Amino acid sequence: MHPKTHWESVYSTRAPEETSWYRPHLDISLVLIEQLTPSHSASIIDVGAGASTLVDDLVQRGYTNLTVLDISESALCVAKKRLGPASSRIQWLTEDVCEANLPFEHYDLWHDRAVFHFLTLPEQRTSYVARAAAAVKKNGHLIISTFGQEGPTRCSGLDTVRYDAVALETHFSSQFILIDTRIEWHITPSGGRQQFLYCAFKRV
Repeated sequence: MHPKTHWESVYSTRAPEETSWYRPHLDISLVLIEQLTPSHSASIIDVGAGASTLVDDLVQRGYTNLTVLDISESALCVAKKRLGPASSRIQWLTEDVCEANLPFEHYDLWHDRAVFHFLTLPEQRTSYVARAAAAVKKNGHLIISTFGQEGPTRCSGLDTVRYDAVALETHFSSQFILIDTRIEWHITPSGGRQQFLYCAFKRV
């Protein structure tokens, strides 16, 4: 099944709070974003955002230059409806991040929670890293959150790749410097536990 077809099916048949990766607020992401980009005019892109509430929380904190990208139009529609009139202030992109044509050195911060670990093919990871390196400004930042070494090997019917900080850094080290790592035990809506690894990088 094509990835777009898969994710459109997921978001058209399940409410966001029924998905295993759902959190009411992405607390670690918010802490890292506010540390790395304290300016509320910073250009921030959330890739593979799905129907995440991160954009809501950033709007509430006063961030004004936000882009949300996801392969699923259904997911973005959920987020737009939830935001209401505030959605008109967001740039929404319905694209596959591995194929997206993003502006060069445009973003101060690139955020990804739970996309990179779905990229099981080397060519997908290479394409992703190249696009992140091109789109993030020099001295800008990258936040990547994947399943940790104790995380699941499958999610939403798809295989995943688990990482520790060393393994994740290997993919980005030619363009980014690792500056922070954190571990989170995410409790799924059904009560399961998933280990997430967060890595923050600086663009060189």
